Amino acid sequence: MMQQRRRSSGRRIRAASTAVCDFGRDVVIGQFGLKAMEPDRVTARQIEAARRALTRHMKRAGRVWIRIFPDLPVSKKPAEVRMGSGKGTPELWVARVKPGRVISRSTASPCRPRGKPLSLAAAKLPIKTRFVERIAE
Repeated sequence: MMQQRRRSSGRRIRAASTAVCDFGRDVVIGQFGLKAMEPDRVTARQIEAARRALTRHMKRAGRVWIRIFPDLPVSKKPAEVRMGSGKGTPELWVARVKPGRVISRSTASPCRPRGKPLSLAAAKLPIKTRFVERIAE
């Protein structure tokens, strides 16, 4: 799974994100992409499950680029712990995804249907996504 090598001390504050993505909206490298349609947080496990589904269906014939990275720690307190005594320890890592962000890009394998691998990867993610193609120049 993807995780930061090191991070600064202190715990991050949870903030809601409703803005539209202003960069990473187009498929620049590769031929096809998976674009997010709604804002949400995607965990490192979900990103890894989508990546595995994508590469296994392509049978490692094409290339895959994951465009999001889980850099936000989510802290939880253990069960049956009394109130107080500070914030809990970081339990998992998430990536904030805004609408319009291209989550993953891939090149096509010649013998596979072009949208099938990305639809399998989209099933592993908790957000609505859309299949996009690179605009021919």
